[in-house]
Amino acid sequence: MRHLLRLSRLSGLGGLALVLGCSPEAPDVAGEEYVERMAVEHAGDAPIASGAAETQPAAPVRGERVIYATIGGKPIAGYLARPEAGTGSLPGIVVIHEWWGLNDNIRAMAERLAGEGYAALAVDLYEGDVAETPERARELAGGSAGRSAALHENLSRAIAYLESETGASTVGTIGWCFGGGWSLNAALQNPERVDATVIYYGRLVTEPERLRTLRAPILGIFGAEDRGIPVETVRAFESALAQLGRQAEIHIYDGADHAFANPSGTRYNAEAAEDAWRKTLAFFQERLK
Repeated sequence: MRHLLRLSRLSGLGGLALVLGCSPEAPDVAGEEYVERMAVEHAGDAPIASGAAETQPAAPVRGERVIYATIGGKPIAGYLARPEAGTGSLPGIVVIHEWWGLNDNIRAMAERLAGEGYAALAVDLYEGDVAETPERARELAGGSAGRSAALHENLSRAIAYLESETGASTVGTIGWCFGGGWSLNAALQNPERVDATVIYYGRLVTEPERLRTLRAPILGIFGAEDRGIPVETVRAFESALAQLGRQAEIHIYDGADHAFANPSGTRYNAEAAEDAWRKTLAFFQERLK
C-alpha cells in the first residue's frame, strides 16, 4: 500500500484533513482538560440544525430505530438508515454523534450517507441522554471519561451489527467533535475491522507508539481557528504519522472554527463544510466501495 503524508493549509475553500491513527492504547477522548476546551469552544452554542443536517439525501432512504448492542444488561438503541431502493449488502458506516448526543441532526447525517449507498448506523454513546444546552453537553461528555470500557464495547458492537445484520463487508466510521475522537478510537481499537475512518476535528493522538498498529486510512477535517484542536496539535499528529510512514492526508480550512461542519450548532461555515463533505464522500467511495 502506498503511503502518503500531506499537510496543506488552504485559503477560502480550503481542504480537509486526512488523519491516521492507530494504537494498542486508546486516546483519552473525554479527559477533563479536553472537555473544558470544548466547553469554551461551544460557549453560547445550541444544538439547532445546521446546514449539514438540513440538506436532503441525494436519493430516497428509509430509517429505523434498532437495538444494536446490550451493555451491562441495558439495550442500546441507534438509528439505522439505508437506501430505499434495492436490497442486499451495503458498505457500512458507524456514525458517531457530537457532544450533544444522538439527536435528529445526527440521524439526518446518517440519512445523507444512506442516500449515497451506505448502511449508516448512528450510535448512542450516551445511552439515551441528549443535551439541549452546552452545560448539559459538558456533563455528558465529561461523564463518559469514566465509562470508556462501555463506549469501546458500544462501538465494537455497532461494527458487529453492521457486519452481521446488514451484511457489510467493509465498515467505515465518522464522527464530529466528541464523536471525531471516538471515530479515531474505533479505528485504534478495531484495526482489523475498520476500513476507513473520518475525523471531524476530534481529539488526536500525537505519540507515534500509540499510532503504530492502525490499519485503516483516516480522513480528518480541521479548522485553522479551532482552539480546542489547535493547528500545533495537528502538526504534531502529522509528524508522528510521518515518523511511522503511515498513509495520511491532512488539510486545514483557513477561517474555520471548531464545529464548523457540525450537524448541530451555530458555528456552521457553509463553504468549508460543503467542501469537506464532498471530500468525505469521495474518501468513503474510494475506501469502502
